[in-house]
Amino acid sequence: MPYRHAPYFVGFVLLVIMAGFWASYFAFGGAIPLAFHVHAISSMMWLALLIVQQVAVQRRAIELHRWLGRASFVLFPFLMFGFVMIINRAAHRFVVREDEVIAALGPAFGVGMGIAIAAYLTLFYLALKHRRNVKLHAGYMLATPLILFESPFSRVMGDYLPWMNVIGSDFPHAILDTIAISDPLVAVFALLLWARDRKHGAPWLVAAGFTMLQAVMMWFAPFMPRLTEGFTAYAAMPPAMTLALGIAAGSAAAWLGWEAGKRPARAKTAAATG
Repeated sequence: MPYRHAPYFVGFVLLVIMAGFWASYFAFGGAIPLAFHVHAISSMMWLALLIVQQVAVQRRAIELHRWLGRASFVLFPFLMFGFVMIINRAAHRFVVREDEVIAALGPAFGVGMGIAIAAYLTLFYLALKHRRNVKLHAGYMLATPLILFESPFSRVMGDYLPWMNVIGSDFPHAILDTIAISDPLVAVFALLLWARDRKHGAPWLVAAGFTMLQAVMMWFAPFMPRLTEGFTAYAAMPPAMTLALGIAAGSAAAWLGWEAGKRPARAKTAAATG
């Protein structure tokens, strides 16, 4: 089974999430918006699913792995729903200029989450499409935590490891510095995995591409007026519509990936008669 250490890798991502959001979410004593709860629950459920799926395969509990795979058809749209809730909240805060950080960086947060959603949709679709190739399927599924890593680790960097910010922009752009450093670190890790097995390394190239795109787009977003205009237009859309689109996109990725991964009818006939 490929990636036999994967449960520890995904567990590490969970620990980073706990550390990054400890003060603002897990140990926060005040009221927490519903969007944060939905995003946190759906994201951590996704990581837990990956751990249990990997352990199930390693222990040859194939039926459990398949059952969890079917459960992902429900969980994945819920994950996208949580992402869109976060974008919607950021858009609302940006429009009302809730504070100086969201006023300056709202479009950057929006484009970053949009790229994350695109990355998840792509990786999950490809994981289902290549489900008959164990290494590719596992790679695409296990690449999804890399998309999550930037957000908590950039907070860890800002709170506990400020010396890592070698860019040194003024506040609040310094927040984007930590993201512009976190994403390339993820990309380097992904490229190392790709270099170990280039034949089946496509998942890590895809993840590296999305994380680098996110780093560049988010850092330069405050200097792109068109992004600000686009985020303002997004904020004017009814939240119910954007949430419905998020669920629809997640469901479509699951269905299209499943259909793309089916055996061709000719291959099925040959297998039956052979």
